[in-house]
Amino acid sequence: MFRTPQVILFSEDVTRAAAFYARLGFTETFRVPAEGEPIHVDLTLDGYRIGIASVDSTRDDHGLAPVPSGQRAAVVLWTDDTTAAYEKVTADGAPALAAPHTWLDRLLIAWIADPDGNPIQLVQHLPAR
Repeated sequence: MFRTPQVILFSEDVTRAAAFYARLGFTETFRVPAEGEPIHVDLTLDGYRIGIASVDSTRDDHGLAPVPSGQRAAVVLWTDDTTAAYEKVTADGAPALAAPHTWLDRLLIAWIADPDGNPIQLVQHLPAR
C-alpha cells in the first residue's frame, strides 16, 4: 500500500536549508522548479530521503499552515565519531544544542540545529562495557 517514506521539513529559505544538508553529505535528487528559486528540494543519504518544502508554497498550493521554525521533528544521523562530527558541523556554523554526552551507557549523542531550528541528533554506538 505504501512505499518510499520520507520526511519533509518546512523552510522559509529552501536554498539555504538544502545547502546545509548537502554540506552534511546529502545529495540533491529532486528540485522544483528546475531553474530559479526552489519551492521543494529532496536530498538523500544512504537511501534516506529528506525533503525541504517552502512554507509559502505549502500554504498557498496545499492549504496547510506549516510552522517554519522550532523543534517539530528531529533528523538522526549515525556516525562513527560523534565528537568529531559535532566539532566539525558547529565549527562550520551549525548551532549547538547539546554537546556530546553518553546516553544509556551505550550511545554517544550530540545535538545541533539546522538553519530552521530543526534539531539534528548525531549519534554513535559505544563499545560494550
